[in-house]
Amino acid sequence: MKETLIEGLEGSASHMVTAEMSPPHLPMVVLSTPDMIRLIEATCLTGISEHLDEAETTVGTHVCVSHAAAAGDGEVVNISYRLKEIDRRRLTFETRVTCDDRVLSEGTHQRAVIDTSRFA
Repeated sequence: MKETLIEGLEGSASHMVTAEMSPPHLPMVVLSTPDMIRLIEATCLTGISEHLDEAETTVGTHVCVSHAAAAGDGEVVNISYRLKEIDRRRLTFETRVTCDDRVLSEGTHQRAVIDTSRFA
């Protein structure tokens, strides 16, 4: 991990809801919980990647988020994070997902920094 990986780092990403992100059992297109979590994980992974050494990446280890509101087909969801804690190689993020003025999700996500060369 580089010295630039510090508590307090923040980032965000925006994504448009598509039919592929919707649960097949619902009669309308809305962002599913698994896809919302996928977007949260991807945003955290991508956001801190520049702060990792060349042979490092992160893997998700824990997710604790709400899913309190819906985002429909064509709406844009905004995922934001703040790196709350670094405990050795475990990173804890505070996360928030919004759509316009609605809060879809709030919670935490943990990732572990791993050395990919160990898998070669």
